[in-house]
Formats: sequence, structure tokens, C-alpha cells
Amino acid sequence: MVTAVFDGGHRYLPDAFRSIASQTLPSGWTWEWIVQEDGRTGRPASLLPADHRVRYATGPRGGAGVARTLALGRATGEVVRALDADDLLTEGALARDIRTLTSEPEAGWCVSACLDLLPDGSLLSGPYDPPAGPLDGAWLREQYEADRFPVVGTHLAARTDLVRALGGWPALPALEALALALACSAVASGHMIAEPGGFYRKHAGQTTAQPGYTHEAEFALLRRSILSRIDALTESGWRYSPMESLLL
Repeated sequence: MVTAVFDGGHRYLPDAFRSIASQTLPSGWTWEWIVQEDGRTGRPASLLPADHRVRYATGPRGGAGVARTLALGRATGEVVRALDADDLLTEGALARDIRTLTSEPEAGWCVSACLDLLPDGSLLSGPYDPPAGPLDGAWLREQYEADRFPVVGTHLAARTDLVRALGGWPALPALEALALALACSAVASGHMIAEPGGFYRKHAGQTTAQPGYTHEAEFALLRRSILSRIDALTESGWRYSPMESLLL
């Protein structure tokens, strides 16, 4: 697991940890949680437990994508998944990711459905969730262009070598998780897990709720940046081939 966090955005880290620690993994698997501060204050570390599986570091400010990619450099596992600092995993989420990737030897990535966790505690499912099964990269691109992107990028679980081959999360000011999901789909086969893999917490302090986050002109530039990257990957003809099988 990799998590980007900034000073002031770390209130929910204990909840995130509990959702990771409660996961039951297949035999032979374990987890590590690499928390990367987008900044150098060190203050978010005060809410983290003293657990050898939790590793914290600071770094220069660059946004969530940069922080996650710095965390990726410290990852030792075969599968990587991001978890936002204010989100939660559902019960069994990591086991489902692992089983999906191990049962499909050629799959490079998978993504699970998401539930919005509203301030009143109620849950809301996504409006465009696709059924379980293979996800086609060209179809995902079409859905993105139509403003109906059907998956949540932060619920992506992927082989670590694939994410590294793609350069990690792009250094974009927003939509970096979505961009990585699209990049994975352009070069590797992937699968949808219909059972929700996490809760996306909605609250006033989240980055996506801040004024100016959805500046129309800037998002048009983001869209062009993301789509041009996907087109370049597709046109290159390169396809990801797993280095070795993941075994249960």
C-alpha cells in the first residue's frame, strides 16, 4: 500500500491503518504501508502506529502523484495499491486483488468498485460501475472522453513492475490516479472486481472539495495531457508481459 499525505490532511490516517491491519491475506502474502508526506513537516507521522510494516518518509512538495511515486521507490512487494489518506479499504479488498491477479497470469492490473462514504455515514455506489470481468483499454478511454469513467483510479491494484515501467503516477495537479489506470489499460490486460474494494470518504477538507479544484481550462489541459500519453503508449505497440507468475 502507498499513501500520499500532507500536513493538515492526516486526520484520518488511524482509520486508514485499521482498515489495512484488519485485512486477511492469502497464505504467504503480507502487506507493507508506505506513507509519503508531500512536504517535510513530519507532523502526519504523529498519527501513525509503531508498526514495522508502516514506513514513513518526507519529501519536497509536488502533489499526490509525485508523493506516491516517491513511495513507489521504497516498495518491496510484487503488487502495489494506493490508498488515499482519508479513505478506507473494505473487508477482504486486498485478498480479492491478489486472487484476481494470481488467477489471471497475464493480467497486469485490476480495479475494484468504490463506495462513497458520505458525511452522514451513508454509502453511495458509483453510477457507471461495469460488471466483473475483463476491462478493455479502448473502452475505458471512450468512457473517459464521454465523461463516464467507470472506475476509481485509487482502487487500482497493479503489478509493481508494471507501475514502475510506466513511470509511476504522473506529476499532474489532479487526476493522477485516473491517468495511471488508463496508462495501465493501454499496455496490459486488466480486470474489474465488482465487489467494492474501498470507501471514498466525502468531507469538506478533501482536496477535491476545495474551491478552484475543477477549474475548467486547467482540466481541459489535464485531459489533453492524459489522452496524449495514452495515445502514445497505444501507438508504440508495446505490451506489458509479466516477469513471472504471482503464486498463492
